Amino acid sequence: MTTNRREFLQKIGLGTAGMSLAATALPLTSIEAKEAQYLKDTDEDQFLHIGDDIANADTQYGKIRGYILNGVYTFLGVPYGADTSGKNRFLPPRKPEPWTDVKPTIWWGNSAPQIMDNRYANPHASFADHWNYDDVSEDCLKLNIWTTGIADGKNRPVLVWLHGGGFTNGNGIEQDGYHGENLSKQGDIVFVSINHRLGPMGFTDLSGVGGEKYAASGNVGMLDIIASLDWIKDNIKNFGGDPDNVTIIGQSGGGSKVTSTLAMPASKGKVHKAVALSGSMLKGIDPSYSKKLGEYVMIEAGLTPATLDKLQEIPWRQYLDIANRALEKMRNENTGSSRTGFAPVADGIHLPSGEFFAEPKGNGSQVPLLICTTFHEWNPTRTNAELDAIDFDGVIEKLKPRFGDQSENVVKAYQANFPDKKPAEIWALILSNRMSAVNTANAKSKQNKAVYMAWFGWEPNLYNGRMRAFHCIDICFWFANTDRMYTHTGGGSRPRKLSERMSDALLAFMRTGNPNTSKLPTWPVYTPEKGETMVLNDSSEVHNDPDRSARQSLPSV
Repeated sequence: MTTNRREFLQKIGLGTAGMSLAATALPLTSIEAKEAQYLKDTDEDQFLHIGDDIANADTQYGKIRGYILNGVYTFLGVPYGADTSGKNRFLPPRKPEPWTDVKPTIWWGNSAPQIMDNRYANPHASFADHWNYDDVSEDCLKLNIWTTGIADGKNRPVLVWLHGGGFTNGNGIEQDGYHGENLSKQGDIVFVSINHRLGPMGFTDLSGVGGEKYAASGNVGMLDIIASLDWIKDNIKNFGGDPDNVTIIGQSGGGSKVTSTLAMPASKGKVHKAVALSGSMLKGIDPSYSKKLGEYVMIEAGLTPATLDKLQEIPWRQYLDIANRALEKMRNENTGSSRTGFAPVADGIHLPSGEFFAEPKGNGSQVPLLICTTFHEWNPTRTNAELDAIDFDGVIEKLKPRFGDQSENVVKAYQANFPDKKPAEIWALILSNRMSAVNTANAKSKQNKAVYMAWFGWEPNLYNGRMRAFHCIDICFWFANTDRMYTHTGGGSRPRKLSERMSDALLAFMRTGNPNTSKLPTWPVYTPEKGETMVLNDSSEVHNDPDRSARQSLPSV
């Protein structure tokens, strides 16, 4: 995988070689002078530059060295927190230890602990998404930076990418579409992606059995995100970024991280715009549930409150097995909760105990929000020709485990709303309904900053048209990566045209809190009354709540 990725980057580079670096606004240091001379002396068509005097930058913990690719300074695996293993496990993130030598930051940081067994078992998923994973360890508090200039006196908008995978899986470069080079270059911005603790390592609430020491244990994965924002606030000017103009963006579980981050008191003044793609949440896990799950974990490990610290000594892979067995036992015993598993806890300290955005002047009220979902998020026929031939009776049967006797009414309502759609498409639209996104938009619209809504419907000509507008497809459009993520788009001019419009809208939103540009129709602010929604496709249009009548047929539970 590594070799293929390098070869691919080289192919991408051939189309953009020779781009000049951003001019420095400050007097050149000796290092900068050497870098400028080096770049002047190299071949005109050389697009990768790496060496002792290339891409050196300061952080508050020590100097780092990256490389320049296609005119973009690139720093990978930069520490923003200390190793979270051993005595730091389940505890709030600590700052990294300073270093004296120049640290090479030229490769991705470790993925957070997660179960990797059979991650590539499905050949179609592996082909379409070709997930990128490197070493997995608890020393995972690392971030990646792409910028067109370092320490040059400019104040570039900063974009912070929070990856998907629920709260359990993923990393900051999980798909090629997550890459920050193209958007950094297109918009002259600083693009940052982060890794942070996940699953049982990030969200095991031991406060009920471990006391004050573990008071924050149910939310340390979210506190890692706050720590990365703190690092950005203190260091991003060294990378040409503006610490007072930071946009957080996430997809799927990352979208839920976005709304959770906005709701956290600790994010105030560190986040200035927010984008939630294909995921959001409005409430954390009830502490009574999370504390009970923590007790199950303790018992499954054969420990007591007096010996609980031994959980910090168990190898992380073994601990994940213990935690997941505990979760399964708790589910089997029907201890009950509307949200289950390892995820952020509504402890009333780090995360509000009530619904997010409930207070007009509460947490997140000064941050505009852009929300986008896709038409066919959970398309069950993506690579299955047999399922794609399903009829409406078959769709009703498939939905009964979820909607019971109301399945037929739901299907008929969606048929009426979308009369030109075939049964497989109706099935996907129902499974991918916008209920959660609309609820989030309605809640956030009570605050005094604008909410904008989009619905992505573009479909690639791949797998005989069965892929449709599936979960994750829109990421590469926002980040100007449709050629890089060719297994989602097919590559070429058709997806690139829409990507240019969407990425420009994102860049405008980062700068002003408003996504309007000349490349898309006028994008109105969302209101609960009208449900104004930008429908993104080859030809994009604004519609007022385009699936309202269908969505109203969905059971409220």
